[in-house]
Amino acid sequence: MMPSLSHALSKIKRVGRKDGTKQTSVTQNGKVDVSASASSTSSSDLLNDDGVPLSKNQARKQAKKKDDHAKEVINEKQKEEAKQRRKQDDERAAQQEPEEIRERYGDLPLVQSRERKHEQRISLAIVTAESIGQEITFQCRIHAIRKLSANLAFVVFRQQLGTIQGVVHQEEGTITTHMVQWVERIPTGSIVIVKGKPQKPEQPVTGCTKHDVEILVRELHVVVRRPEAVPFTVYEDEVSRTKELDEDAPAQTSNITDRARLNHRILDLRTATSRAIFRINSGVCNLFRSYLDSQGFIEIHTPKLQGGATESGSSVFQLDYFGRPAFLAQSPQLAKQMCIAADFERVYEIGPVFRAENSNTHRHLTEYTGLDLEMAIEEHYHEALEMIDGTLKHIFKGIYERFGQELESVKRHFPHEDLVWLEETPRIPFKEGVQMLIDSGWTDEHGDPPSPDEDLHTRDEIRLGELVKEKYHTDYYILDKFPASARPFYTMLDPEDPKITNSFDLFLRGQEILTGGQRIHDAHLLEERMKAQGVDPSSMEDYMDGFRYAAPPHAGAGIGLERIVMLMLLLGNIRFASLFHRDPKSLPPKPPAPELRHLEDSTLHPPWGESTSHDDKQYQPLENLIANYGDSTNTSWLEDRNQIWRHKETGAAISYVPTNGYAMMPGDPLCDQSQYTKVASAFLNWLKKDNSTKNLKPIWLLVGHEFEEVLGTKFGWKTFTCAAEERVDATKNEAEKDHDVARKVRHAEKEGIKIREFEEGEPIPDDLRSQCDDRIKDWHAARKGKQIHISEITPWRDMAHRRYFFAQDKEGKIQSLVVLAQLAPRHGYQVKFSMDFPGAPTGTIEHAILHAIRVAKDSGTKVLTFGGAATSDLHAAHNLSGVRVKMLQHTYHSVAKQFNLNQKSGFRQKLGGEEDPIYVCYPPMGLGVTGARAVVQFFED
Repeated sequence: MMPSLSHALSKIKRVGRKDGTKQTSVTQNGKVDVSASASSTSSSDLLNDDGVPLSKNQARKQAKKKDDHAKEVINEKQKEEAKQRRKQDDERAAQQEPEEIRERYGDLPLVQSRERKHEQRISLAIVTAESIGQEITFQCRIHAIRKLSANLAFVVFRQQLGTIQGVVHQEEGTITTHMVQWVERIPTGSIVIVKGKPQKPEQPVTGCTKHDVEILVRELHVVVRRPEAVPFTVYEDEVSRTKELDEDAPAQTSNITDRARLNHRILDLRTATSRAIFRINSGVCNLFRSYLDSQGFIEIHTPKLQGGATESGSSVFQLDYFGRPAFLAQSPQLAKQMCIAADFERVYEIGPVFRAENSNTHRHLTEYTGLDLEMAIEEHYHEALEMIDGTLKHIFKGIYERFGQELESVKRHFPHEDLVWLEETPRIPFKEGVQMLIDSGWTDEHGDPPSPDEDLHTRDEIRLGELVKEKYHTDYYILDKFPASARPFYTMLDPEDPKITNSFDLFLRGQEILTGGQRIHDAHLLEERMKAQGVDPSSMEDYMDGFRYAAPPHAGAGIGLERIVMLMLLLGNIRFASLFHRDPKSLPPKPPAPELRHLEDSTLHPPWGESTSHDDKQYQPLENLIANYGDSTNTSWLEDRNQIWRHKETGAAISYVPTNGYAMMPGDPLCDQSQYTKVASAFLNWLKKDNSTKNLKPIWLLVGHEFEEVLGTKFGWKTFTCAAEERVDATKNEAEKDHDVARKVRHAEKEGIKIREFEEGEPIPDDLRSQCDDRIKDWHAARKGKQIHISEITPWRDMAHRRYFFAQDKEGKIQSLVVLAQLAPRHGYQVKFSMDFPGAPTGTIEHAILHAIRVAKDSGTKVLTFGGAATSDLHAAHNLSGVRVKMLQHTYHSVAKQFNLNQKSGFRQKLGGEEDPIYVCYPPMGLGVTGARAVVQFFED
């Protein structure tokens, strides 16, 4: 099926809307505009918008479309009626229910700081079977709701690491049917206050952390109601993680990628797993601090702005400090040593560390939390090594003694064996560790064995960890005496061998978690080492003064908090151990506010302003939104088959075409790029819940890079590209310089071809339109083979945003037609139609296109697009890899070669066009063979 999919995607033609009087059906967050109602006209009397009688097939499709539209109107009407019934029920309940019952439920006022009742609220953690029968009050979030009947609902309440089932059922004089139904409509994630009595469930509650007790709800009040749709709920997040580990999980279970979790961090942090991780994270810091306090250390807080680089200039963030260069500290190394020079003797710090290393790996961050210590030594740097070793063992022991519940919670989603360490930690010389690798036959990707004079790579470390585990039966060990080439300038050299240093690394589960060693305390030697490594001593005068004034021998180390947590818990990705991670891809630049052709129709500042009333809104015209925000694919939205959903808050628009159980969404949402996430989230939530869509599965087609990035990173969708917009620079117009093109244009001019143009909105004479329609029929008659496209050739739609260029011969006969459609200012114009009619003199279409490009350039347009075309290769973008991608690429290459899908016209090549990829995007497990067939049908219909 995939060859057909690739074929269809890459053979697309961009064609536009007919200039008819029928209005596009518009779904306004579920509300349908029925101004174009179905009529009872017979098929033989029906005409299309160009005045041509419909064929039987066209009439049948139109009848089906009207039938579907009528059903949708009925669904919308039923939905609105249900909404009104709920409103009436609320009003009736307010009038009929006794005051004591009405006080049992409802929304609390926004500001509650009016009086203090000193009401005792408990933690769900202490609720056990022994609590049965007691009256309790607690605040929590709604985790999930399951409706069983009009009089019974189960509600899962979530508080910190725990969940408990609540039962809300109708009970005479206490709980009304209306209260049950009101509870069922509370959005998950809302914060509520619950009063009730623990009771024994009829059977163990396997879906909650509390299995042997549930809450019989007597009162429930909403403190904060979730106001907007979310990309996923916490319940879906946790169920999705379970599915990743359980092959027997139901297929319909939500599938949420790690990328989506990280891009919606606040939602993921609400899960029990994340909270457990950060309780352990906090515990590591607490244990580190308490142990060193007991050993006579004092905690310090050092500046993160400094005048020189700690190690090398290539991995530091440089910034402007009132006109002077400064750097973010790579570690508190300099300040720690200055404190030792000031006779603090033993110091530690927990604070941020910044590394400007462009490493997009699972174990690197550009900002992390460092656990650093430094101490004066008396005889040997191993005094510091033993102190550090003792600190880490204290941390390991404390975590396993104090955080058993948290560890079990993490293991449910990140399975791992408990950490193994020995009373006496193996202390292996670096050369011996390298020899262990060599003896095992280990080589790098080039077949070379590791060198004792160079640092180990990550793969080497992991393999050495395996060898150590086999030999010593431990996950934790020390590698001592590192080579000088692998250490910074301040590391003390070995007194007997200057090629090695008095330094060490500590390893956990085969990966380095700590680097430490003895520091140079002699000013002269330190200055030599700094110069040898390209560090300017004059940029660190305060640091150097400490050694010029005599500093004691000292040693220390730095631990990465996130890395040690990641490896202890086997999280697989250090970002899950960081609250709000920073890596090279963080803090993407915000695009500048775009120019708009219709300022009055912005989605950032909609016409209704700050009004919250939806009844009187006049949505921005779709045609104006296309001219403000659209690309070439969006121009197809004006066709009758497209159903348009509107975002109530902003007026943003999304088009979808129901196709065999799928919703095909062609093109980007029509809104500002900063609103993509909010608008797409609201649409997908509506698509999932609205009855009129009949559970359509979403597939987004032919979207630009910016929106693909949102779908791929924030929603975790799978994305790939095998097509691109063919954009040309209007300011260069390279084809005008081509000798062959110039010759053709001269020929057309000699044949008497002249270009007649009409600006946007300028009336076109009826006789010219009629003649053009006839020539389009001639063009259709001359076409051969099956055509695959988005819509029909209808040049007279949205004439207010189109420029027309008619190439006419001496007798006034139209020989070619070029139509430019306005897109968003950043996209310029689309060459919507460029049609060379039968019998046109050679060079006519080239003449017309070049003329149109010149006119566009003169109007200030810098770029034009010919629309989408196949690319030479298929490329995976987000969340696709491995065998699946190779299979897609192989299939695409075969089909592209067979059908010449990527063959550009010689003329477009001479225009110097550049490919701007457009993408196909779908949720995990959201395509398959059925989806591929639906995509093909979408283009063939």
